[in-house]
Amino acid sequence: MPAPTATRASWTFDAIGTSWAIETAAPLPPRARDAVAAVVDRFDREWSRFRDDSLVSALAAGRVASVSLPEDADAMLSLYDELDAATGGAVNPLVGEALARLGYDARVSLTPRGEPRPAPAWRETLRWDGSLSLAAPATIDVGALGKGRLVDRVLDVVAAHAPGDVIVDASGDLAARGAPVRVGLEHPYDASRAIGVVTVADRALCASAINRRAWGDGLHHVLDARTGAPVRAYVATWALAETAMRADALATALFFDGGPELAASWDADWVRMSTDGRVEWSPGFDGEVFS
Repeated sequence: MPAPTATRASWTFDAIGTSWAIETAAPLPPRARDAVAAVVDRFDREWSRFRDDSLVSALAAGRVASVSLPEDADAMLSLYDELDAATGGAVNPLVGEALARLGYDARVSLTPRGEPRPAPAWRETLRWDGSLSLAAPATIDVGALGKGRLVDRVLDVVAAHAPGDVIVDASGDLAARGAPVRVGLEHPYDASRAIGVVTVADRALCASAINRRAWGDGLHHVLDARTGAPVRAYVATWALAETAMRADALATALFFDGGPELAASWDADWVRMSTDGRVEWSPGFDGEVFS
């Protein structure tokens, strides 16, 4: 959690299934809150696989073969291209059906309906050239970086209405502009402890942990798209980058081989904990890790 800062006003709300807190030097005016709500609502109506009326749900159900290109499509799907290449195919935006098969479906039933199955070959199925289209029905899931993208969008809206320090915190995905904020890296096995601290200033910190959405017999939401099965080597990751979308993407990539190399190519910092409790971090990491 962030430490107290010089910011004074806090606005909290729930959206896209998580809690948000926006801190500013002065209370956000109604027009700013309305602008944030509009950005969040549009993103949800376009990308949520948990609502029947979204664009990705229409594509998944085969009700349409293509839709008008959403505003965030190129930014997110181009980054998936990098994630796919870096992790050898482990990260794939068509992993939605694999998640649903294990119980993380639109109703969040948490009831598996079969053995794991690999995600479709997304490069052969998904197109975003002028429109967003699928060669065959499939479930797009942008969970590897979508929340980070939305944090960036919200930060831009807030900063346009609120000069000075701004913090946007979406329950694990945080972006700060202005004064630095110290953030504890929550221990995945004990929420009352931290494994380290880091200062975030004019950049973003995103975290991912397999225990946040876990159910059944060892099931959780971080899958290897090549097999459709949950990852087992790491329990939690943290990444710091220039944007929340990149930090979110790296927090996913760090569950796989290739994640550290991708972070180095982006000049980003990271920490990750293996399932046996060992902690490793990037060279030059400017935070503190409690070993």
